[in-house]
Amino acid sequence: MDINTGIKSRLLPEIDERTTYIGISFSKDGNGIYLITNKESEFNRLAYYDLAAKTMIYLASDIPWDVDDAELSEDGTQLAFETNENGLSKLYILSTAANKYTPVPNLPTGVMGGMDWSADSKSIGFTFGTYNSSAIAYEFYTITNEIKRWTKSETGGMDLSTLQEPELISWKSFDGLQISGYLYKASSKFTGKRPVIINIHGGPEGQSRPVFLGRNNYYLNELGISIIYPNVRGSSGYGKTFLDLDNVLKREESVKDIGALLDWIELQPELDADRIMVTGGSYGGYMTLAVSYLYSEKIRCAVDVVGVSNYNTFMKNTEDYRRDLRRVEYGDERDPEIAAFFEAIAPLNHADKITKPILIVQGGNDPRVPYTEAIQMKDKITQNGGTVWFLMANDEGHGFSKKINADFQFYATVEFVKKFLIN
Repeated sequence: MDINTGIKSRLLPEIDERTTYIGISFSKDGNGIYLITNKESEFNRLAYYDLAAKTMIYLASDIPWDVDDAELSEDGTQLAFETNENGLSKLYILSTAANKYTPVPNLPTGVMGGMDWSADSKSIGFTFGTYNSSAIAYEFYTITNEIKRWTKSETGGMDLSTLQEPELISWKSFDGLQISGYLYKASSKFTGKRPVIINIHGGPEGQSRPVFLGRNNYYLNELGISIIYPNVRGSSGYGKTFLDLDNVLKREESVKDIGALLDWIELQPELDADRIMVTGGSYGGYMTLAVSYLYSEKIRCAVDVVGVSNYNTFMKNTEDYRRDLRRVEYGDERDPEIAAFFEAIAPLNHADKITKPILIVQGGNDPRVPYTEAIQMKDKITQNGGTVWFLMANDEGHGFSKKINADFQFYATVEFVKKFLIN
């Protein structure tokens, strides 16, 4: 927009549903703009748009991962950008004169938060969270390549000495597709094969990244359980094609990725394939229920948190404002073929195959996944003679946020784990 006349002119083509533009800033000379876009690419790339030539120049295209954020220095000579590389954050500094970039060395292993340049453009501050700390503030000096730590995170007096850095793991799924995730190994003070919790993220277009686990460190540190956070097909961070691989009629293919993970666990000498629990929230809750009936013989128990038990009833009862958005991902239940597919894959219709104990957690005011999804699942398993622990907080929504409820959920889950996974 010309601020003198108020006249607006379009610079970039109108976007489609697969293209995004994220504005960063004008260049210091005002001749162009820096932005992040996935136009004509699997990933979000750093780019510069020349205002006079009306052309896009892509920067750092040789990095085959998403650029998550970028910041231009105050003097306009440097641009810092952050990438998400297999869940790990990497930081680069680009010279705007030469359009050449260099990686910032000696970063922790983890995930970055916000970043900002100093007023003199000689350093950049950022936060970083790791497996053994919540967000910590750092400063990187571009001239000396020195990294200075400014803060220390609060971990509540937890013993961090035996925690192990999460390991990036990968396995081939049923169709040969490579799937990855992060393995948090049980505290090194435990010996022998360790029980395993598979914790599946929601979304479904989410991503599990190597961050501080907070109270879930209790499972590693005190109970000696290893935790795997998989990124099945449909997860973000691996390109647009990978993101779409679970859409509509491909829904159960992501569940099969967990089936392949169960086979992978059997081959690991440090993990106990006879003691596996699967859990997840929201879409991860659906995945948990689906794994519970498809691979019942390979798991010991399950914890479903606000999960979908039948996509037909889910689409009918979820709030109106969400329905069209969900149809893009899951399919339109008004189509008879889609409705029939939903019935075929519904955990509710396979409750007789859920033969292992399950804890179902639900918020009574959940606008996304209504409480009826949990109630009907609980009732059907109970009718079939299955073992169900059921926890519903009437004053919660899509997950427990009030401390008293979150604490109760955690304690109940620990008791469930002790009774059905460890013993």
